[in-house]
Amino acid sequence: MNVKDYEKIIRPRLKDARFEHSKNVSKEAVRLAKKYGADVEKAAIAGILHDITKETSEEEQLEIMKKAGIELSPLEANSTKLWHAISGSGYIKIVLGIDDEDILNAVRYHTTARGGMSLLEKIIFIADFTSAERDYDGVDEIRKAADKSLEAAMIEGLSFSIEDLAHRRLAIAKDTLDAYNEVILKKK
Repeated sequence: MNVKDYEKIIRPRLKDARFEHSKNVSKEAVRLAKKYGADVEKAAIAGILHDITKETSEEEQLEIMKKAGIELSPLEANSTKLWHAISGSGYIKIVLGIDDEDILNAVRYHTTARGGMSLLEKIIFIADFTSAERDYDGVDEIRKAADKSLEAAMIEGLSFSIEDLAHRRLAIAKDTLDAYNEVILKKK
């Protein structure tokens, strides 16, 4: 299947704004894949599918994760905003039959990031931050960083997430901290 086939699959699952966001993430992922030498087709697919369960009920997401054999950490179990990435990777594996680990991980970690990310995972993480419709304070800095290097964009994106979560007194996923520390230590 190609990106257009996947667009048809996700269309009924998402409201207009989320569908447009998914198309924009796919488009930005393709741009970044070309720039940084990643597989363009995988980037397009992971980008279009990254939010496939974003508008799915919590009950259905839990069922998807259970069917996919995914066990949530205590932090994940208490952070329902993270579920769509986790259930999304389970959904595309068990329902769509995608078994490419790189695509599955790109969807799974597009919200939290993690240590040891592949090039595709980094691209989807950044494309989600910088897609065309994004207009939050700080997006231009992350876009500029993405044009310099993926590592620079990762530092900007992860710093933004960590600062935002800390400011709102919310838990920060260990995966996010691991990704941040890894990128910072590689920079030195």
